[in-house]
Amino acid sequence: MNELEQEWMIRVEGREYGPADLETLRDWKEDGRVLGINEARPAGAEDWVRAAEIPGLFASTPVHTQIDGPPPPGLLRICFDTVALYIKGFFPFLGLTLLVVVPSILAQITGAFLDDSRAPDLNLRTLLAAGFTFCMLLLTLAAWPLYVAGIQILTAELAVGRRLPFFDLLNRAVKFWPRVTLLCLLVYLAFAFWTILPMGVIVLIGMAGPSVFSLFLILAVGVAQVWVVGRLFVNFLFWQQSAVLDECDVSGALRESRALARSGQDLPWFKRPLWQGVVVAGLWCLFVLALSLPTLLPAFRIYFHVAATTSDPQELYKALSALPKTHGIDRLSFALSLLDAMLRPLLGIAFVLIFFAAKSRMVEPGVSDQTNEL
Repeated sequence: MNELEQEWMIRVEGREYGPADLETLRDWKEDGRVLGINEARPAGAEDWVRAAEIPGLFASTPVHTQIDGPPPPGLLRICFDTVALYIKGFFPFLGLTLLVVVPSILAQITGAFLDDSRAPDLNLRTLLAAGFTFCMLLLTLAAWPLYVAGIQILTAELAVGRRLPFFDLLNRAVKFWPRVTLLCLLVYLAFAFWTILPMGVIVLIGMAGPSVFSLFLILAVGVAQVWVVGRLFVNFLFWQQSAVLDECDVSGALRESRALARSGQDLPWFKRPLWQGVVVAGLWCLFVLALSLPTLLPAFRIYFHVAATTSDPQELYKALSALPKTHGIDRLSFALSLLDAMLRPLLGIAFVLIFFAAKSRMVEPGVSDQTNEL
């Protein structure tokens, strides 16, 4: 039997549907009843594969060849769908957020309870507080990969109109924990290294004394830093989606991320995955900055006033050290940080939608020819 005429069984949430031919599967896909991540097998066979591997059904596989497909959604559509999906799955998204927020809140409350104006003494209470805070930090780091994987899975399910119980969501996210953890270490450490190292070089150059040559070196290092971080951003743009939704291994996720980010060269720039990701990330950074301004501006005003009215470096250091420090929890800062954390899933949802749009135009070599013939 021709591979394209093969009938298939589809398994969704433990239930099997079919056998169905390719035309029926296409109707199911259009209705949102079949995702590329669903399990499928040829009728009469026992081994399950992903529905994305059914020839002629999905234009998405780990190996990428650009084809003509439906025009990708614009940024306004992505933003609208992002908000709609967030509202639709608000409580599961909130549950994922609490996984990483609650340990941080407990650590802050503990620090505020033990905080006072006296010099800290090394006693059992401070040791217990430090130990508890450290444990909460470890718990936050351990929960972060679950949070990342959960955002991808939940968004994919909501995008096709399915609701996923929270504990089932966690159960599916747990299996991706080792892979996402390793990728988190690789991605975040790469960004940290290429941010801290150039800044350290700039500080060392500045300590050598001002000159035209040192200014030129600082500018050169700054340009190199921007270039490297930009390249990292391109290569890592879709690592979360590739690792979870396409179930790629570490190296495969990075390869697919880079290929998808560089795809869409035939599209207008504002519909290319890379630029859509850049705009979405930029809008989120502006939003976070706007949330931080109410707490940052008063402190900046004070420091700027002290720096402008004090010329001697030693006196400046003493004046800055003598500025009053906030004890306990700053309620405004705490509330704004909590709002930031609650809305953070919006960023993940938007990238999943951009990922799906990019994948819809990519097929495996050899499959594209068959698909175009249908």
